[in-house]
Amino acid sequence: QVQLVESGGGLVQPGGSLRLSCAASGSIFSIYAMGWYRQAPGKQRELVSTITRGGTTKYADSVKGRFTISRDNAKNTVDLQMNSLKPEDTAVYYCNAVVVTTTDKSRYLEVWGQGTLVTVSS
Repeated sequence: QVQLVESGGGLVQPGGSLRLSCAASGSIFSIYAMGWYRQAPGKQRELVSTITRGGTTKYADSVKGRFTISRDNAKNTVDLQMNSLKPEDTAVYYCNAVVVTTTDKSRYLEVWGQGTLVTVSS
């Protein structure tokens, strides 16, 4: 019904920058919120940042001041600009969206992308 496709992961040195992008497609009526989560080896998945359709943002304390989330409602995309990257930012980053589909407008559906690996290492 709804697919999320991420791009932009890779290997970067400490202090470097990466930009992750995510595009939603499919039977979308509207998207309430989009965001990014991450999961490091041996750890639980955690919230990185979210943004609502109206532009309200939320960040994990560990990324505040370094990461910036942005969204294009017309294109159904969300980006995550990551600066001053640290080795502890190494993880698989997952795009997330809370959507209303054209086939069922009575409820929200949570959708996940396949994940993109970010490795911060010298």
